[in-house]
Amino acid sequence: MTSVIISTVIAVFMGVFFTVMRMKAATKPVSPKKIILPPFFMSTGALMFVFPYFRITGQEILEAAIAGIIFSFLLIKTTKFEIKENDIYLINSKVFIYILFGLLAIRIVAKFILSSSIDVGPLGGMFWMLAFCMIVPWRIAMYINYKKLAKNLSPTN
Repeated sequence: MTSVIISTVIAVFMGVFFTVMRMKAATKPVSPKKIILPPFFMSTGALMFVFPYFRITGQEILEAAIAGIIFSFLLIKTTKFEIKENDIYLINSKVFIYILFGLLAIRIVAKFILSSSIDVGPLGGMFWMLAFCMIVPWRIAMYINYKKLAKNLSPTN
């Protein structure tokens, strides 16, 4: 139970950190690199599956992936761009912040419920899989929308 509480506290701090990062990101122009790199950086977390303690079954992979893809639709719908001074910026959305914290709350509740029937290692693996399957479709959609807007920029940029 202690490890569940510690990991929950860490998740809350990470949620706050990413919210602050998102708000700061809206003050700077977006680039394809800034959109594409986070899933690549996050993919290093898959190395946890090298250790048997974190391995998950095919059913758990499927469940986590489906939940992540469903949650990604909320992020996709609330992520918008705008062109300012021949650059593309993220539009700060108050709804996005509520969705981010809502997803965090769902994750915390699910962790407490599931920790009684799933060990902490596989549960961590499932939540990593959920997050990865949430960020990849979201970032792909962001990249597609970015490219559509980039066609409207003047050639000097």
